[in-house]
Amino acid sequence: MNSHTYRTVDVPVPGGQLRVGVWDPVTPAAGEPTALAVHGVTASHLAWQFVVEELPGIRILAPDLRGRGASNGVDGPAGMAAHAADLVAVLDAFGEPSVPVFGHSMGAFVAVTLAHLAPERVARLVLIDGGLPLDAPAGVSAEALVQAILGPTAERLSMRFADVAAYLDFWRAHPAFVRDWSTELEAYFAYDLVPDGDAYRPATSLATTTDDTVDMNTGTTLTGALAALPEFPGPVELVTVPNGLLDERPGLYPPRHLAALLAALPNVRHTELEDHNHYTVVMSGRGARAVAPILTREFSAH
Repeated sequence: MNSHTYRTVDVPVPGGQLRVGVWDPVTPAAGEPTALAVHGVTASHLAWQFVVEELPGIRILAPDLRGRGASNGVDGPAGMAAHAADLVAVLDAFGEPSVPVFGHSMGAFVAVTLAHLAPERVARLVLIDGGLPLDAPAGVSAEALVQAILGPTAERLSMRFADVAAYLDFWRAHPAFVRDWSTELEAYFAYDLVPDGDAYRPATSLATTTDDTVDMNTGTTLTGALAALPEFPGPVELVTVPNGLLDERPGLYPPRHLAALLAALPNVRHTELEDHNHYTVVMSGRGARAVAPILTREFSAH
């Protein structure tokens, strides 16, 4: 990357050390702006590498959430409140009193929770294909809920792979990335693997994913945060895409469901980015180029 230098920092949190990816701009913009970027349910901080390159002048702090990436050894429960508390610890460690917060997928729900529990730390919210309630079935078990929302994503967490090449082959055939395979994606996926006996497995545990998904959809923390979202004093931007995790239509926010959400949240500014799916909206060069003007708009208002 040319616009930023990259390093990692470990931040103490309850239960261990949270790994934080830091992209420092080669040429900082006026005021040396910083943003906090929060990844999705089974991702890592490297999910943001494409977006970072489109934001010259801006420092990006992007943690591996507890239970993911190099933070997968952090002990203790997950859930929206625990993740939000970890993000406060990250901001404290970098001396940032208040920053714009970007969240993708589950990271958007964490961002909404952070804005509720520590509103003074969040200057504005950009929620990318997440953050508002999903059109999830009611009255189902935790396991069924995870399957309904995550589907093959959850199944992958129980799989084992002979080596990095086998894992890359798995993802290379994934319908979400057929048009957008890159060396950056290969680095992202390789980072996700951890040893498991004679094989490798994804760093994120299925138990952590289940806990977080159930908490997002049935817990009281997010319910309270969403109820308070109309009172959030800063700008709130929602970015959606028409295609889902398998590049299928509709995506996570079917039109009728999305329309009802937006009608109830008049303070949320909405943009749909056509020709992108849930992954590629941030994890591809063309997705990053499409979403960057929205992020830049928020920074110019900061």
